[in-house]
Amino acid sequence: MTNLSKLGLTLGAAALALVAAAPAADAFCGFYVSGSGAKLSNDATQVVLMRQGTRTVLSMQNDYKGPLEDFAMVVPVPVVLKQPDVKTLQKAVFERIDALGAPRLVEYWEQDPCPRPPSVDYDRVESTGAGMPRPTAMAPEKAKAPTVKIEAQFTVGEYNILILSATEAAGLEAWLKQNRYKIPDGAEPLLRPYVEAGSKFFVAKVNPKKVQLVDGRAALSPLRFHYDSEEFALPIRLGMANASGKQDLIVNILSPDRRYEVANYKNVTIPTNFDVRPEAKTRFAEFYAALFDKTLEANPGAVVTEYAWTALPQLKCDPCPDQVPADADMMTLGGDIIGGPVTTGNYVLTRLHARYGRGDMKDDLRFREGKPITGGREMWAQGGIEHGATPSAQNFFQARYAIRYLWTGPIQCKNPQRGIWGGPPGRYQQQQAIAASKLAFVPRGQLSVAQMVKRDLPEIGVKKADPAAPGTPPAGPPGGFAKPPRKGAMFGLGALAAAMALGAGVLAKRRRSRR
Repeated sequence: MTNLSKLGLTLGAAALALVAAAPAADAFCGFYVSGSGAKLSNDATQVVLMRQGTRTVLSMQNDYKGPLEDFAMVVPVPVVLKQPDVKTLQKAVFERIDALGAPRLVEYWEQDPCPRPPSVDYDRVESTGAGMPRPTAMAPEKAKAPTVKIEAQFTVGEYNILILSATEAAGLEAWLKQNRYKIPDGAEPLLRPYVEAGSKFFVAKVNPKKVQLVDGRAALSPLRFHYDSEEFALPIRLGMANASGKQDLIVNILSPDRRYEVANYKNVTIPTNFDVRPEAKTRFAEFYAALFDKTLEANPGAVVTEYAWTALPQLKCDPCPDQVPADADMMTLGGDIIGGPVTTGNYVLTRLHARYGRGDMKDDLRFREGKPITGGREMWAQGGIEHGATPSAQNFFQARYAIRYLWTGPIQCKNPQRGIWGGPPGRYQQQQAIAASKLAFVPRGQLSVAQMVKRDLPEIGVKKADPAAPGTPPAGPPGGFAKPPRKGAMFGLGALAAAMALGAGVLAKRRRSRR
């Protein structure tokens, strides 16, 4: 048996960011092919795309589970890649990017109602968004099938890389079978559109002696490559070959100045900026998965926007997770290739989320520029806190949810000021947001969104189940709206000078009404 006959192939993703699947597996844009015929699975694949003009930089991490035989990732690409186009990366950058755009839960405590609150120009708060940053400009065996050609071959890290071309899908399928690969049934129709479009196939063979196993999974070095193409799309149809149930696909797109949405499926934003019951804190990922599923029930076949935020060098997010991307992370993910504002920490991160089964998606995901939107911030006006997504001059949209705790201390003044929210009483340190992660693996169908929310969600047809129990916080003070004070704990954090990307950074300033 040749080395190629033992090679397992993953026909995979061509852009953006994949994450989880049904509880058994994460989504992947391709399929595995095993020389032994053993079952292979990809339990965690993440891809981050950086895009400017026609240039795409694709960074991909695979968390592979299967037999320790030689295997490879195969990714459709529009051009023949050369060795200088490909490099390996550290894994931590993917965790930071995922956390930066992940849905988040924050906690607020009602502040002492009796201290005299500072005056605030609420017209300015409503019209300009006081407290928000003002963005500035910113050597394998030869294929036996005559229709398959090896265009290039080289080694990067633990990967031996081939670039293949094929003139027909049946010929590519035959090439794999002639080399004793057990490819999934029905692969040829899935390969056909890519072959007919002239795609090349990036095959990264792994040396198993250089692969570390962690809990039965192969910890592979992430790969990065770049290419130029007019088309901006993610080939998801290959990934349906091994699909046995629903798959979750998370797409992270980094751009110097714009957000992205899909051009060929319905777009919807996740319901955001409402209060939830305290029980949601320990089941936040489960709650968010239920909210996401309800959103898709109301919008079948849609791709959901969960995050679109303009990051600045000293203020990446608001609120932030425990780390945020450093400028070095942007260089790692492609800033050294595309240049421009991204290299100094000015970028827009878009997070798109799709969930689908084998027969749900008839076409790949194709992307276009989306107009800027805002939503999901602790921004109050006379009508209350902002709801949903609204058009804006800049992108400041996120999936954000809050737990509020009422003041329980004495009230010893004539005119108490209720509904001023900040950090825990007597504590002024930064309070970190809780991120919803590993959504593919959380239990589904065991939690009711209606039981957790504190207001109706008419956009997805959800009515809250019961009135708030005694001792739980209202969305604002009786008969009015929560007036944010000038000072307090704020969750806008700047970039850490560390290696990669996700959670908190430099605390810009503390505001009692925001974090």
